[in-house]
Amino acid sequence: MTLTEDRAKSSQVRRLSAPDPVSRTRGSQRFLLVGLSLASVYSLFPVWWLIVAATKDRTGLYQSNGLWFSGWHLWDNLRQLFTYEDGIFLRWTANSFLYAGVGSLGGTLLALATGYGLARFDFPGRNVVFAAVVGSFLIPIALLTLPLYLLFSDIGLVDTPWAMLIPCLINPFSVYLAKVYTEAAIPFELLEAARIDGAGELRIFFSIVLRMMTTGGATVFLLAFVNTWNAFFLPLTVLRGEENWTLNLGLYNWSGKRLESGVDLTSLVLTGALLSIVPMAIMMVAMRRYWRSGVTMGALK
Repeated sequence: MTLTEDRAKSSQVRRLSAPDPVSRTRGSQRFLLVGLSLASVYSLFPVWWLIVAATKDRTGLYQSNGLWFSGWHLWDNLRQLFTYEDGIFLRWTANSFLYAGVGSLGGTLLALATGYGLARFDFPGRNVVFAAVVGSFLIPIALLTLPLYLLFSDIGLVDTPWAMLIPCLINPFSVYLAKVYTEAAIPFELLEAARIDGAGELRIFFSIVLRMMTTGGATVFLLAFVNTWNAFFLPLTVLRGEENWTLNLGLYNWSGKRLESGVDLTSLVLTGALLSIVPMAIMMVAMRRYWRSGVTMGALK
């Protein structure tokens, strides 16, 4: 056997022994599919348990299988939820929409303006300001809650809606996202052309920048809304009266009544928790076109 024939035979043996690229790709896809399926089950399991628990009465909660239905008492639970303590649950829902909606909308506008300024204006200390923004959103909000309480207490804003709205207006992480989106979506040439045509900076921002930042703004608003809707430690600290509480704080208070006064409101708490996730689910579905492309833009950047 010649040297050439020996090399050809060895190459053929290696090709036969090497794994098929198609089979290897299919194996990776199966592994990925199994992993995603397990992650989906893990994520949806609490939601399924909450749906099942909201349909049970007090006896069914403690004496039946927690993962399957035992009677259908959802409508009774809803009726009791909306009428308990003169419908205070509806007041908490309105408060949560006020804090999350108005606060996130104002915070998004301020974040877009700040991010646009950091991305498209050159001024002394810009890098220092941006470093401070990045460093500030690394600080846990729990560390800022007590200073905020002391500040609001000095100026008389404790137990008022402003104690929740003002912190929602300032979100360093939203500023960072707005800066990233501005750098990707707003070219310098467009701004220079607008200035040459005689447009002022405010007109450029409101007429051009905001329209081109719809995707980024929607993503910033959605993240801020979810964060404010789920806030717990801040309202626990700065809100005292029940009329100003959020949904999370109100449901937490109801869950503690069993130990304080012996009143078991577990059914109402679980039903209220189920209703509390409905607005976020609706918003995620309604704005999916914006936040999908927004997250993709941020990833590419």
